[in-house]
Amino acid sequence: MAKLKPRTLSGFMELLPRRQAQFDRMAEILRRTYALYGFTPLDTPLVEASEILLAKGGGETEKQIYRFTKGDADLSLRFDLTVPLAKYVALHQNELTFPFRRFQIGKVYRGERAQRGRFREFYQADIDVIGDGALDIINEAEIPSIIYQAFTALGLKRFRIRLNNRKVLSGLFAALGLEQRTGEIMRAIDKLEKIGPEKVAAILTEDAGVPIETADRLLELLSAPEPLSALAPYRGRNDLLDRGIEELETVVRCLSAFGVPEDHFIIDLTIARGLDYYTGTVYETVMLDHPEIGSICSGGRYDNLAEYYTDKKLPGVGISIGLTRLFFVLEDQGYLNEDLPSAPADVLVLPMTEELSPAIAAATALRRRDIRAQLYTEPKKFKQKMSYADKLGIPFVLLLGEDEIAQDRVSLKNMRSGVQSLLTLEEAAAAIAQSLAVSAAPVREPEQE
Repeated sequence: MAKLKPRTLSGFMELLPRRQAQFDRMAEILRRTYALYGFTPLDTPLVEASEILLAKGGGETEKQIYRFTKGDADLSLRFDLTVPLAKYVALHQNELTFPFRRFQIGKVYRGERAQRGRFREFYQADIDVIGDGALDIINEAEIPSIIYQAFTALGLKRFRIRLNNRKVLSGLFAALGLEQRTGEIMRAIDKLEKIGPEKVAAILTEDAGVPIETADRLLELLSAPEPLSALAPYRGRNDLLDRGIEELETVVRCLSAFGVPEDHFIIDLTIARGLDYYTGTVYETVMLDHPEIGSICSGGRYDNLAEYYTDKKLPGVGISIGLTRLFFVLEDQGYLNEDLPSAPADVLVLPMTEELSPAIAAATALRRRDIRAQLYTEPKKFKQKMSYADKLGIPFVLLLGEDEIAQDRVSLKNMRSGVQSLLTLEEAAAAIAQSLAVSAAPVREPEQE
C-alpha cells in the first residue's frame, strides 16, 4: 500500500513541543492577568448556525467563513470571538450579572489567503466588559492598564498603547462640515500609516470630495504633537466632539492611577479603527522597535453588542490579541526566551532494579508535592536513558538502585550542573522545588544596541 505523505495544511500552525510549551506559557500568563482584573473565563462553540455568525457580517466575512452543511443544518466555524459572545449574552441576558466581564482564549477560522504571519486557524485572546443599558467611562480607562499588565507579564517592554475616541473624530468631521462623508473619511484615515498623508489627502479630495483646504486642516490636526491642545479651538462647536474630548481626557487622567507609565501610551487621533461599531475610546498597541508589524492588540468601545439578537441595549468595551500571529512575530524577531523551561517533566525517575515498586512510590510522592515526575521503565541502556532526559531538557534525574533502596535514599542528578547527591526523598523534593522556583517570562526583548 502506498504511503501518504504527511503534511500540515497551509495557514495552520503546528508547533514542536518546545515551542508549544512557550505558546502555552503565553496563554497561561494572559489568563492569569485577565483573572486579576475580575474577568471570568468563557468558552463558546467552534461551530455555530451560519445565520448567527452572518447576522452582522456579509461581504468579506461571508467570503472568508468556513461554511458547511450537516443534514439540514447550515453551519459555520466561528471567525472571531465577538459574534459568539454577542449571541451568548443575548441568549443568557436574564441569567448573567452585569456588568459582565469575560475573557476567552480560543481558536477562530478564516478562509483567507495564507501568507507569512497570517493564518487560517489561529488563537485570539479577547476580553470584554458588557453593560446593561449603560457602561461607565472608567471601564474604558481600565483597558490600557490590562494591556500594559499583560504585555509586561509576557516580558515585553518597548510597546506603546495608542488611544483615540471615535466621538472626537465624528464630532471633528461635523465641525468641519464633513458629517455626510464620515464613513469614507474614517476609512481613509485608517490608511494613514500605510500609505502616508499625501495619498490620504488625494483620497479625501478626489474620492470623498473634501475641499483641499479642509483636507489639509484635518490632516494637520490629526498629526498635531499635542492633540488635546490642537483640538481646544474647536470646543463648543459640536456636542459630540465635546463629549469625545471629555471622555479622552478622563481616560488619560486615570491611566497613572491604573499604573500605566506615561511612556507607554499616547493620544493618536489617526487611530480610527475601521469597524463601524466602535463608538468611543479605541486602542491599538504597537511594538516600538517593529512598527511595520502593525497593531498587536486592538479594540474599543461599542454601543450595542447584541443588537442583531435582542432589543436590549448592551454597550461594551473590549480588546483582542491575535495570539498566534503575535507568537509568530515574536519568534520571527527573536523575542522568544530560549531559556524558558519547556521540559514535560521536572524530574525523570529511573528504577535501576527489576523491582519497580520503590520507583513508582517515589514518583507518586513527588507528584503529591506538585513536582512533575515521569517514570521511565523502557529497556534501554543507562546512557540512552540519560540522553532521553537531556534531549527533553528535563532538569533532574532521580535514580533508585539497590544501594539507594537499602539506605532509604535516592540519588538526584542535576542535569545542568552534573552534580549528583545522595538524599532522602524529602530532601530531593525540596532541592527540585527550590531550583524550579525561579520562573522566566516566555518573551525576552533583545538588548538595545
